[in-house]
Amino acid sequence: MIDFGFTLSKSSAVNLTNIDDSKFNALLEVEPDAARCMTCGSCAGSCSAGVFAPMSLRRVIAALQRGADKEALSMLSHCMLCGKCTLVCPRGLNTRHIILSIMKIYNTAD
Repeated sequence: MIDFGFTLSKSSAVNLTNIDDSKFNALLEVEPDAARCMTCGSCAGSCSAGVFAPMSLRRVIAALQRGADKEALSMLSHCMLCGKCTLVCPRGLNTRHIILSIMKIYNTAD
């Protein structure tokens, strides 16, 4: 067989039927605005921590929805809670409260 110098990468498909979303549902009970995020990227564009570390609230919410709790908490560990994301959110979400609620639920639920 001829070697063309590339390999196939593993599928990144996520089977949503096998995800434990109980923690995300608990978050929605405390902070229903988390479901109103339209993933526009305004928060990521204004994030002071995002310049230096992989921090994006929309990526955090997406990770939590697909059950990637450790990935989301790793991103949140870089958050400085400066509040810039709250100021630029077109939906007017209290992103700081969402972030604090995520940290509280996911750190105490283990």
